[in-house]
Amino acid sequence: MPPRTLASLAHALNAAPDLDAALVALADGLAEIDRFSHVALITFDPRRALMRDRKLARPDGVESRTIDTTLDHLATRERTAITSGAEFVDFGDASAEVARLIAMPEIPEGGFLALKGLHFEGSLAGILALFEPRKIFGTRTMERVQPAVALFELGFARFLEAEARHEAVRTLEDVTQRVHGEYERKLATLEQQLLRATGEFTAHGDQSRTVSLERELASAREDARRASRRAEAVEATIGSAVEQLEKAHIELHRRSEQLRQKTRTLYLLERVLALDAATDSPRELAEGLLSLVGDDMNAERCSLLLRAPGEDALYLAAARGIAPNVAEGKRVSIGSGISGRVAATREPLLVQDVGEAREHPLLRDAYYTTGSFLSFPLVYRDTLVGVVNLTNRRMAGVFVDEDVERVRLLGLVIALAAANARLPERLVETMSV
Repeated sequence: MPPRTLASLAHALNAAPDLDAALVALADGLAEIDRFSHVALITFDPRRALMRDRKLARPDGVESRTIDTTLDHLATRERTAITSGAEFVDFGDASAEVARLIAMPEIPEGGFLALKGLHFEGSLAGILALFEPRKIFGTRTMERVQPAVALFELGFARFLEAEARHEAVRTLEDVTQRVHGEYERKLATLEQQLLRATGEFTAHGDQSRTVSLERELASAREDARRASRRAEAVEATIGSAVEQLEKAHIELHRRSEQLRQKTRTLYLLERVLALDAATDSPRELAEGLLSLVGDDMNAERCSLLLRAPGEDALYLAAARGIAPNVAEGKRVSIGSGISGRVAATREPLLVQDVGEAREHPLLRDAYYTTGSFLSFPLVYRDTLVGVVNLTNRRMAGVFVDEDVERVRLLGLVIALAAANARLPERLVETMSV
């Protein structure tokens, strides 16, 4: 799946107002791979072990249909695999029969049906259905759509958590209103009885009746106070549960972001290897490698320095966003300047606020617009290949520790590509010519 689809799918799932919108976003991502396949979500009632509704993603929205059928119609092996939810279950030659059972649209030339269980709090809460056309060659759509399905599972759990949180709030409101309603009704009844008794006492002097009613009123008020305390205890318990659900939602969002970042990194690694295999020009390879890491880190200013053959120095191989007076091929001695020190130590350098270093050379550079930069070495088999510098993050962004770990793997692959292509030697020869 193209990474732009994964990134846009993650954003769409995060912004989706309901589960139907999330399913439509997944269908849009599936269309990037195979526009003839169908995807549907089947809601599952765990208490009755019943598949209730089939929600089919259409170009104009979601088509819902009640199916009310049980998992017992499926074979034991497939039913167990769906309940576990580990991966898609392929029905192979039985796909057409099962597709009719769950009301999936027909595919003229026939297709393969795969089902995957979706879990919430340890139990089966839904089933994702993928119906794809038969193929003679090529990778199955079921395999290619796995990253998108993983993102949808996170979004599915997020919606169920939100629904559980709203249900808890509604339950608390109902309990509180019921307790206060009973208290007010009983209090009003006793007050009316007290007023009538007071009138009778005035007319007939029945003081004992009035005292009895006053005691009943005091007892009722005490009962009301106890009921109010119980309601407060229930409210505190539900409040704690809501807080735990919110924390779980935050953790789910964090894991979703980590998955998105890992997917993006894998895509960039694939792009590096594809670029190395597709170009023979050392200049195009250097500029392509720098563009990949610069775009991924949102750096408007970046540079790639490679080690000069036979010299204890680096030379500027590719750059963007730097001052126009900095010439291509400019030498930097190893050990001096930012890049030289990073090359000497072979350790990344992260600065989040360059203003803390009053004598830092970037402070005198009019083309430096943010307070943070990241410089990391390119090392392959204990041999220094070069250094990459990243500054001027978009939207005045600041590089953080997670960025260092993110570029470490990417830097290793760039160093591998540059070393195997003999990029430092070939590029410096081109500059000399």
